[in-house]
This record gives sequence, C-alpha cells and structure tokens, in this order.
Amino acid sequence: MYGEILSPNYPQGYPNDVKESWEISVPPGYGIRLYFTHLDIEPSQDCEYDSVKILSGDQVEGLLCGRKRSKDPASPILEEFYVPYNTLTVTFQSDFSNEERFTGFSAYYVAVGKQCPGREGLLHQGLPHSDACSHYCNNYIGGYFCSCPPEYFLHEDQKTCGVNCSGNVFTELSGEISSPNYPNLYPESLICKYRVVLEPGYRVVSPTLSLSLFLSPTLLVQFVIASCLLFSQFTDGKQRFGPYCGNKFPGPPEIKTRSNILDIIFQTDKTAQKKGWKMRYFGDPIPCPQSVTPYSILDPLKDNYIFKDYVKVTCMKGYEVVTVTAFHSSCQGNGEWSNLHHKCVPVNCGLPDTIDNGRATYPSGFEETQYEAIISYECEEPYYTLQTRGDGVYRCSASGEWVSEEMGTELPACVPVCGIPSTPIEEQQRIFGGTRAKPGNFPWQVLFQNPRGGGVLISDRWVLTAAHVLDDSNSRPIMYAGVTNINSRFQKEEPIQLFEEEVFIHPKWAKVANPEARTNFDNDIALLRLTAPVKMGPKISPLCLPGGSPEYELEKGRLGYISGWGRTEDRNKVYHLMKAQIPVVDMAQCRKVKPLPPADSTTFQFTDNMICAGDGTRDSCSGDSGGAYAIKDPHDDRRYYVGGLVSWGPRCGTYGLYTRVGRYRDWIMETISRYEGVEGSLQ
Repeated sequence: MYGEILSPNYPQGYPNDVKESWEISVPPGYGIRLYFTHLDIEPSQDCEYDSVKILSGDQVEGLLCGRKRSKDPASPILEEFYVPYNTLTVTFQSDFSNEERFTGFSAYYVAVGKQCPGREGLLHQGLPHSDACSHYCNNYIGGYFCSCPPEYFLHEDQKTCGVNCSGNVFTELSGEISSPNYPNLYPESLICKYRVVLEPGYRVVSPTLSLSLFLSPTLLVQFVIASCLLFSQFTDGKQRFGPYCGNKFPGPPEIKTRSNILDIIFQTDKTAQKKGWKMRYFGDPIPCPQSVTPYSILDPLKDNYIFKDYVKVTCMKGYEVVTVTAFHSSCQGNGEWSNLHHKCVPVNCGLPDTIDNGRATYPSGFEETQYEAIISYECEEPYYTLQTRGDGVYRCSASGEWVSEEMGTELPACVPVCGIPSTPIEEQQRIFGGTRAKPGNFPWQVLFQNPRGGGVLISDRWVLTAAHVLDDSNSRPIMYAGVTNINSRFQKEEPIQLFEEEVFIHPKWAKVANPEARTNFDNDIALLRLTAPVKMGPKISPLCLPGGSPEYELEKGRLGYISGWGRTEDRNKVYHLMKAQIPVVDMAQCRKVKPLPPADSTTFQFTDNMICAGDGTRDSCSGDSGGAYAIKDPHDDRRYYVGGLVSWGPRCGTYGLYTRVGRYRDWIMETISRYEGVEGSLQ
C-alpha cells in the first residue's frame, strides 16, 4: 500500500554506468501517487546523461534530472505524480561519469483509493478530465464505475456514454430530425449519420429558419447530398453543405438540394456538451422545363411543371412531329420530360410543283422548302408570261403546301405572250405581188398545206381559221407553224407540225353542196384544238384576240397587216410568206368590184360580220384564206391582235372581205373554256 525508493548508494553519490528499475504494484481498484523528496541528478538537455523516468505501461508519466529544492519549507515534496492504475515503473540510469558526485533521488509512494469526483474535483486532485464519467458515476469500496441512461451504451474507455445514432433513414416527404437527446445535452464522442431518402422526383429542402444550432464551436454538422444527378460542385460528384457549428446558422437562406437523397453527419468530441440541433425538411418536386421540345405547345398550360405532371404536346403552327400529330410526355424524377425522341421540326413542303414553260425560283438563293420559305414562279421570257391573280409568290404553309395569298394552292400558268413579233414588221407594199416577210414578222402564221390556206395561232393549243378552209376539204388538215419559206429550204427551217384533235366550225356557218359556187361567207370562222401544246419561241407565238371594249372595233382607215402563201399576180405558186399593210375601207368599195366571169357580184352576200379592206392594189388572194388581218393594239403599239380573217373577195388585187373576229369573241372564249375548264391560256 506504500513504500520507498532510493537511488543506488543514496545518500552518497550514485555510481557510473548504472541502470536500475523498480516495479510498484498496489491492490486492484487503487491508483498510485508518487512523491519525490530529494532530487540531485546530473543535469543535461532532455535529461540525456542521467535521469529518472516514471512509466505507466508504455506511457511516460515523467522524466527528471538536475537539482531541485522545495519551495515550501513546510513540505519536503519536490515532484508529485498520480496514475489511476495499480502498477507503476520507476527507472534510474547514469552514464560513465558523475564528476560532482550527485547523490541521486529519494521517493515514496502510496496507494490511493478512487471516488466519483466531478470535473472540478478532478482539477483539484490534479487528475485529467477523462477520469470523469460523462453521465452517471457509482462509488464502491476502493473505487468507482460509470454508467449510462437507458438506450445509451458505455464506450470502451468505461467513462463516456454514447448512443446508436446511425442508420436512421427518413422516407416521408416531410419530417423533423434532431441530434440525440435534443433538447437535452447531446452525448460525447459521437459520429451520427442520418439519411433522407425521398421518392425519386423530389429534392430535399430544409429552410434554415427551422434549423436551430446549439453546438460547441468545435463540433460539426455536415450535410452531404449523394446521388446528385443535376449538379456536381466537387470532383467526387457530390454536392456539400457545411460544416456548421456554433449558435448561429452561417449557411445559405435555404439548404436546397438537387437530389432525393440527403446524408447528414453529426460529430462530437469530449470537450463540451450542448443542446444540439433540430431541423425540418420537406420534399420539393423536381421541376421540368417549360418546353418538352422547341416549338411545342403543352396542354394543360401551366406556369411551372413538376414531377409527375402529364401533358399533351403539339407543335406550334408550321411545325410537326414526324409520323404522329401529337404525343404525351410526363415530368420525370430526373427533371427531364419523357419521349424526348419526338421533336417538333419545321413543316417541309418539299420541292414545289413545276409548271409548263416556267420554273420556281428561291429569293434566298437556297432551295429552302421548310415552313415560311418563299418561292416565286417565273416564266420563260419573252415568249411566256405568268397568268395569275397575284404576283406568283408562294409560301410554305403550316399545312405542308405551297400557298399563294391570291391563288391558294392553285398553281399559276405560263401562257404565251401574244401579238408581239420577234422581228418588227416594216412593210407597206401589197401581198398580191407584195414583198417577202422576214422570219419572226408573223410568228402566229399557220400554214395549211391540205387544204391550201392559212390559220392563226391564238394560244399554244388553239388555231383560228376561216370555216370554208375546212369545209372545202374532206381530209384532216396538214398544218405547220414556224414556217416562212416552203420551197426546198422548208425542212431547214425545222417547222413544227400541228395535229388537230377536234374542229369547231361556227354553228351558223352555212353548208353548201358545191363549195366552188359558194356566195355566202357569213360566219366564216372555225377553231381547231391541237392534240398538244405548241412550244413558243422566236418563230412561233400567238396573236391576241381583240378586246371587248369599243376601241377594238375596226373602223374605216384602221391599218393592218395581212400575210400568206396565196396566189399573186406574177405566179400561181408562192413559196415564201408574203405580207402587206392595208386599211379598212367602206363596204361599198368591195361591193363595187366586179368579179371575174362567170361569177356575178349580185349573188354575193355582204353582212355586218364582214369588213372590207384594201386600197385597190394590195390584197389577199386564193391560198391566203384563214390568215390573220393583224391590227395594232390601241393600248400597246408593240402588240397586234386578230381583227379579221381572210375570207373571200370579188377579185384578187382589189379589195377583200374579212371575217370580223370581234363579233365572235364570246363564241371563241366559250368554246375554249368548255374544253380547258377556264378561259384557256388566252390573254
């Protein structure tokens, strides 16, 4: 229970090169207190030469050397040591020299019984805090033991109490979490781990107003968001908040995660105990973007969309989803919409339809065919012009069709430009013995080889001629366009042969048994519909029909051109197209002409459907029948219209009679529209 320890040879000087140990052992349940009453050992840095060492197991409790004297005359104690264990080792060693004859040390020990002091008592006894029980202390003879409240456990040090605070998982959409024993003091030496695991599609949010901290400045609360899908602040892929400590929350206004999982780590040491902390949390549904796919409309329309919202997606005007008209999508737990493989893409109208004798152009220079793209139809100028109610501009509509504001989806048409010769006409001589026409003077001229005569191209599919030209023949007419010379060079001009599909003779044209003896040429007009449109060019283009206004009426003095391959005064067979300019004259001039025998002028009929033209020397003749009497348009001096058709005359080289085409304009238009579905391609 007590004893004394003296250095070798004490109180004389201790020997050199000595090492000696003393093992002190007292009964279990006691500690040991060691007092030094004499200390005279060679001094050195860190007691390197000679020293006395006090050990408690492997723990060094003290290392002494040098000379010491008591500061309290009433107490001989120079140094004092206490260990709470029942064993202690004291070791003395000296080196090779003790020159001043140091006398060593003397000490004694006593066994000390244990009790349950508080922290203040431990301080008074010179004992460490670790000897105090963290909760309950229980005395017994010779010592004491520590115990814990229910649901706590005693740590391995047998002094401090802990609590099982890990493994708690919170799955409700809202809840409350607090430190162990809150609002009472939390235990020491804790590492608590809590986890909030919400349904996917919700993120954990904790308003800091509901988070109260009563922590030691050295204690930590750390919030860790695991399995973060949308945000990663650190390289390990986790979003972190904290650590937090103290009495005031230093963090953001709201701990708002981007995950449905929140890990909370609470760690304490042995330095202090306080009330701890409490927090409330709730699950905030993860929002989805306002648009499932660009250019889409959502139904129902809401300011915000959250987890589990279900919408119908349709595309904005001008956009479409390939293969379907609409689709459904739901806001998923990762903040993304489902069915993202569906995209709203611009409606594609495809390449625009082609039109005959024209083409579609792109103002942008690129072949853009998507919604709102624009095209413009153009014709092959100068031989065709656009026939449309608008400007020929079409826009790719939301329906996937090219649409014009004026025409809708109806396409424009390129119709031949009428009445404009590719070579200007400059001639004032007679056709009966007159001069040759130049190629392009009369591009509307049609050659009838059988029967011999002429015709007028009034559109790309219709020919106008005199009724008697067809009435006098029992076979299908052989027709050519683009011809000037019909001799051996005929083939070199590459003429276009025309084929009639159907013949329309005016219903009031009178049939006769002997065409050679005909004296009535009233209503001498006929139409031929061709089997296919004729391609327009410098040698082939139509002649305009007369307008319906009064200025298109043929009055006395109006000049016009006639052309044909008919007989002249010099020869019976003409190979080159001839032309002449003649005026309109009074019908009396034609009545005065006496026909060659055996014809009798009194038997011929003169009607208001005819006009008389000529000057007594320039005239048409046999073989010119059906050809045009071309008059300049009163509104455009570049353009000509068909004022009359060569019909008959009392005698060649005088005056001739021409069918007044203006009287038959309605019949012509009605006949064409009946077969074309519209007014045809006439201007």
